[in-house]
Amino acid sequence: MAATHMADKRIRESDAAGTRVVVLGTGQMGSGMARLVLQRTGLTLVGAFARRAERAGQDLGNAIGLATPLGLSIDGDLSALLQRTRPHIALQATCSTLEDALPEVEILAAAGVRIISIAEELAYPAAASPSQATHLAELARRHGVAILGTGINPGFVLDLLVIVLSGACQSVRRITARRVNDLSPYGPSVLRAQGVGISPAAFREGVASGAVVGHIGFPQSIGMIAHALGWSIDRVTQTREPIISTVRRETPFVTVAPGQVAGCHHTATAFRAGEPVIELIHPQQIVPQAEGVRTGDTIDIAGSPDLHIATAPEIPGGQGTVALAVNMIPQVLAAPPGLYAMADLPPPRAGL
Repeated sequence: MAATHMADKRIRESDAAGTRVVVLGTGQMGSGMARLVLQRTGLTLVGAFARRAERAGQDLGNAIGLATPLGLSIDGDLSALLQRTRPHIALQATCSTLEDALPEVEILAAAGVRIISIAEELAYPAAASPSQATHLAELARRHGVAILGTGINPGFVLDLLVIVLSGACQSVRRITARRVNDLSPYGPSVLRAQGVGISPAAFREGVASGAVVGHIGFPQSIGMIAHALGWSIDRVTQTREPIISTVRRETPFVTVAPGQVAGCHHTATAFRAGEPVIELIHPQQIVPQAEGVRTGDTIDIAGSPDLHIATAPEIPGGQGTVALAVNMIPQVLAAPPGLYAMADLPPPRAGL
């Protein structure tokens, strides 16, 4: 309880002083974070970094869809941006994998900047690479910063909510969680990773080659849950199957004809002592309502007592990820230096 009070005190002090924020990435998620930071009392957006060369020099307000310019130019040199703006915290929305995120994280940490990343593999880095997770933890402590990976999934629906619900159980035998969501708001890179718009044969070839990955984050969610419950996982199996459309579907980024792939039905099962103990099910597709599919999130815990919770429609993935990244700023500012998962910090709450 004392630790919680101290964390809340540091959060209040940080809010009172004002927090300088930079955003890495000006795509769908980065733009949403930048807009939300601009709306929040106590947060000041001081700059943005973009990997795409054509973005450098553009006015940030124009790039993120505001009606008027902000007078802040997007920078293509991260080190120069940090030296000029001296931020307290950075929101990273440039990538999905740990390997891809690491160079930017190293630059940020060396500059003394705290980090919230929505790179899926940063939600629980040890699941992708225990050695890189150790490196990140040492990096954070050496430079006196806190590093957190978050997002709607992984980071919230299929892991943090599961862990929180388990707190009402005297014991847990098995967990089954399902997220049925709409991919329509997402951009080309996400849709390509799900195999949207290609033939079923090309989908299967893409799964074999690694071009179609489906959901990135099942090992991270399983790792976070297992760590929280003290479970040792023997192995994890995954399946990826195409969701084939029988009708024409369209989004601003893709058109799917009947017979083409509208999404990916991805599952992961974790085994403990030879028995399945965690099953995560995640069918994702564009315009699911075109074929009568309702989105939603469901968690079932078999234990003492059994628990069931369901929401419909889904917790919106894009909006939720943006909100989580911004809403976790006070918690990351208040945390001692280190590498954190969402289960390690006080829960997020909406800001003003």
